[in-house]
Amino acid sequence: MRSRFAPDRQLTARMGVTLFLLGLVYVAFVAVLIALLHSWVLVVVIAAGLLAVQYWFSDRIALMAMHGRPVGEEEEPQLHGIIDRLCATADMPKPRVAVSPIPMPNAFATGRNADHAVVCVTAGLQRRLETDELEGVLAHELSHVAHRDVAVITIASFLGVIAGLLVRFAFYSELFGGRGRRDDQNTAALLLAVMAVSALVYALSFLLIRALSRYRELAADRAGVMLTGKPSALASALTKVTGDIARIPTEDLRTAQSFNAFFFTPALGPGTVVANLFSTHPTLERRLDQLARISVELGRPD
Repeated sequence: MRSRFAPDRQLTARMGVTLFLLGLVYVAFVAVLIALLHSWVLVVVIAAGLLAVQYWFSDRIALMAMHGRPVGEEEEPQLHGIIDRLCATADMPKPRVAVSPIPMPNAFATGRNADHAVVCVTAGLQRRLETDELEGVLAHELSHVAHRDVAVITIASFLGVIAGLLVRFAFYSELFGGRGRRDDQNTAALLLAVMAVSALVYALSFLLIRALSRYRELAADRAGVMLTGKPSALASALTKVTGDIARIPTEDLRTAQSFNAFFFTPALGPGTVVANLFSTHPTLERRLDQLARISVELGRPD
């Protein structure tokens, strides 16, 4: 599906390099597994099942977790009106529109493709943003839909899931025949080798996938404001939402944090020391710097 969302060649190149590095890590991982293990079908089957569930039902899972529900035009005319205009401008199918009653200001888009996508905004976001700010946020989320970001991140994380499962399986020795072989020195050495390799691959995948996610967030910011032509509106929305989330107690954000990769801004409380390295999103400063540069490109240095 092609749309009129403007591409960003530099960010696309960075995402390509990140995916290439992920590919190298995964190829090496599979080669080591083949050399070390006689059978790892069970792990692959379980990981493939998790991938399929996340890929096919990501929209339902996210809506259920955030207590979101689809709404019609009669119930939310403003949201539908903004999304109708943006989809017409971007020449893309209209996704389902949903709202969540939670007070945390945020929005997310999910779904494996444009025909099965949903864009959801929280009550907290609707209360805080002006119309042009909300338009900027929705354009950002529609960019994720147009570029199939949910599918990209899900597929990219596949072997990382396998690596994480292997660590757990190896730790409990289920992959090696149970208690009858635990005293065998060769089995113990094999178990340690698989755990070490799997843990390393999981760590590398974790960092690379989050770097990929940060690049895609920057790309969505850029594509969204190139569509609306209002970088200052998105900058204002980012500043408001990020500041409000920072004031929410960390314990109140825990349920939402597992869905950070979907959100407009991450649900991170104050005092997060390693946020820059482990976050699914760029820092507010980096996003605002990019929007300032786009303002200059558009001839609107505001």
